[in-house]
Amino acid sequence: MITNFFIPELNNHDVQELWFQQDGATCHTARATIDLLKDTFGGRLISRFGPVNWPPRSCGLTPLDYFLWGYVKSLVYAD
Repeated sequence: MITNFFIPELNNHDVQELWFQQDGATCHTARATIDLLKDTFGGRLISRFGPVNWPPRSCGLTPLDYFLWGYVKSLVYAD
């Protein structure tokens, strides 16, 4: 999905300063995935094994988990 959809979509938009934030779930931090994301985002990767470490149990990131996901779902499943 990252190589077939996500990166081509990024290339279609002007997103030079985009930061990628990834949670620390083990399945999301496979070496191949992290290497691909590092190549794509350089030092603008927030992840468990990325250049900017994912802050565990951060109160500043919790609103993203609860608000943003619910908001996106409400747009996707809207009639």
